[in-house]
Amino acid sequence: MTLPKVSIVIPSYKPEHFEQCLRSAIGQTYPNIEILVSDNCPTEAIRDICARFPEVIYQRCSVTRDGNIHAAFFSGKGTYIKPLFDDDILHPFCVERMVAAMTAQPRVQMTFSASQVIDANNLRVETRRAFEASGSMTGLELHRSMVLGMRNFVGEFSTVMFTRKKLWEIGHLRLFTLAGHDCTIGLSDVSAYCNLVEGGDVFYLDEELSYFRRDPRLQSESNPAVNKNFGYCFSDYFDLLLASHRLGVISTQELLDKRDQVHTAYLQLRGVFFQIEEAWQRYTGYTEGLAA
Repeated sequence: MTLPKVSIVIPSYKPEHFEQCLRSAIGQTYPNIEILVSDNCPTEAIRDICARFPEVIYQRCSVTRDGNIHAAFFSGKGTYIKPLFDDDILHPFCVERMVAAMTAQPRVQMTFSASQVIDANNLRVETRRAFEASGSMTGLELHRSMVLGMRNFVGEFSTVMFTRKKLWEIGHLRLFTLAGHDCTIGLSDVSAYCNLVEGGDVFYLDEELSYFRRDPRLQSESNPAVNKNFGYCFSDYFDLLLASHRLGVISTQELLDKRDQVHTAYLQLRGVFFQIEEAWQRYTGYTEGLAA
């Protein structure tokens, strides 16, 4: 039996932990993979590391952030796309376990797993488990749970695998957009997951298969000290509630039932992130019309 090809795609910018990240991709037990690095580092550090590993497909990318992510995702040629960000690490069995889950159930369009947060020295900081056991759910259930729960229990892109076919059906213009709301500089991962699982199923693996690095010294999108757009990671939850209602994913009553929680979040964050005020105005304007 021919094993499906998996593209491990690495949008890269930060060289500090990159070699360890790359080695975790090369060290996968699954045999039929391609490793593609899309490099936007301002120096030649990442290129020089890749040059030492002839099995790596290297491409220089002139666009930043979301543009580099798009370039990496859509350059993969495999049946499945496995993202890996430049300072994260994969468990050696990660791809093998995820392919097994994807191929066992034809409706599964995305898998994700338990993960571990690590620090700059690879010390474990926090274990993240979405559920108590492995299992599947519909894409609709995943979408509803994330939006109504106002939390990303899937995790970062490094913890998922999805089908290339669905990615291309969505297209790069719509991947980070939901019902007209653009989440590119905020909850791009949440909006992408909602799109990638639409019309299919999701499988959760209750195994620690990826390691998300939290290093406050680096210029990371997850570091609020250096990311001026960090507030959108909160305000986008307000807008995703509205987007999901427009799509018919959540009901009018469910949207209205979130008013107290949204209001509490607004009061806590309005003095911290400027984006919260505008999102609150959009939310109240939309829901007042529904409640009238």
